[in-house]
Amino acid sequence: MPKKKPNILLFGIDSLRRDHMSHYGYHRLTTPHITKYAEGGVTFNNCFSPSIPTTPGYGCMFTGRDCFGTNTVALRHKGDMAPGVKTLAEVLRDHGYTTTSVGFEGNPAARGYDNYISFSGWGSWETGRSHKAENLNAVTIPEMERLAAQDKPFLLFLRHMDPHSPYLAPEPFHRMFFQGDEFDENNKSLEPVYQFKPFCDYFYDWFPPGCTSSDYIVAQYDAAIAYMDACIQPLLQKLADLGLEDDTIVVFTSDHGETLYDHDHYFDHHGLYDCTLVVPLILRWNNKLPRGVRVDDYCQLKDVMPTLLDLVGIDGTPYSFDGRSLLPALEGKREKEPEFYITECTWQRKHGWRTPEWKLIRALEPDFHYREPVELYNLIKDPDENHNVAEQEPEVVACLTQRMEQFIARREKETGRTNPMYTNLDWHGFEGRGPFKSSDEAYNTMHIGSSQTAQKLQERLKKEKKGD
Repeated sequence: MPKKKPNILLFGIDSLRRDHMSHYGYHRLTTPHITKYAEGGVTFNNCFSPSIPTTPGYGCMFTGRDCFGTNTVALRHKGDMAPGVKTLAEVLRDHGYTTTSVGFEGNPAARGYDNYISFSGWGSWETGRSHKAENLNAVTIPEMERLAAQDKPFLLFLRHMDPHSPYLAPEPFHRMFFQGDEFDENNKSLEPVYQFKPFCDYFYDWFPPGCTSSDYIVAQYDAAIAYMDACIQPLLQKLADLGLEDDTIVVFTSDHGETLYDHDHYFDHHGLYDCTLVVPLILRWNNKLPRGVRVDDYCQLKDVMPTLLDLVGIDGTPYSFDGRSLLPALEGKREKEPEFYITECTWQRKHGWRTPEWKLIRALEPDFHYREPVELYNLIKDPDENHNVAEQEPEVVACLTQRMEQFIARREKETGRTNPMYTNLDWHGFEGRGPFKSSDEAYNTMHIGSSQTAQKLQERLKKEKKGD
């Protein structure tokens, strides 16, 4: 009788910045439990989500394809992904797996699960501090017990929402990293945040009334991570108590990072800066993967699916991945991919090209931050990307633009489709409006509303997908 394939427990932690995890060297102790667990596995130090945010990010993660392969770049993507693309859940189900998704439904990449389970993953100041991870655990632990009682291997995907705004971690976590006065009238750091018209109503909805300190809000983001990390430990313990630890591949990753008080983007996940593009990636499979290993080679979310299929012993050849298995990287045998195409199409429509030394960002239409249409950053001299040197380095801009355009042309030829960055003209959600002609138009049109509005939007998109 053939041996049962391993289970997969995949933690997809929405909006988790790699550089705010203590596991990756952050100065605050935000992820002690993840760190301890990761010591028994492999950590990838340079994983990127090149097409942000959620919809294209998970699209790459769960298909093994880039944005050309999925034909998906916008958060508000209409319809399905490109024809013929199969998701991880669909492939595993075809090979005898039972599949469950917790908190992930309505996204094009969410196809193929046998079971969809919801939990309360939002909040506001009025409704009180959010117990997002505890709500997830309440529905996940019974599902783990159910899956353990079956004879089939399983894929259990958990979409944690704690680092996603609103950052409202419960006591005692909300004071873990801040003991100052968040209402200090002499602190003016939140004034530009409150003055940013597209997002200000959202911030008023969940910031403490009268809060003046940006450091306090950043500390709440870190507190949300620490709270979630503490709540993940019971799930890992449950896996061990069920006797499944040696037969389960455990993955920690994210669909994208987060902008905090960076680049005037304010507590969201748009902007093609590394704070949004960098994501964690940790793999552990007892006695099968090496322990305590860190890999520095660049990798991307498109590599997750081919890696998992390689680990479970499913031939990925028929699925034509753009990504590649990361297992050869553990032995230094994987061909490196140090430069790549980057896209965003949610609050602004931009694309670019990233190398180990340079970051080029080109706007395809005016943005509501009134940024220059061309940005260039030296990632070695200016790793935080605060100094645009496009005017000082025109030859570098020309070189990187050429590389980007050559890549786009090649991928368009390979897929037989126009670059989706050029065809998603209603990316902003205003059907028929087309591209913005000025930053003023973008600024006065785009508006996030309250957290309840954001939640209702997500629910509406979910219902629309169900009706497809």
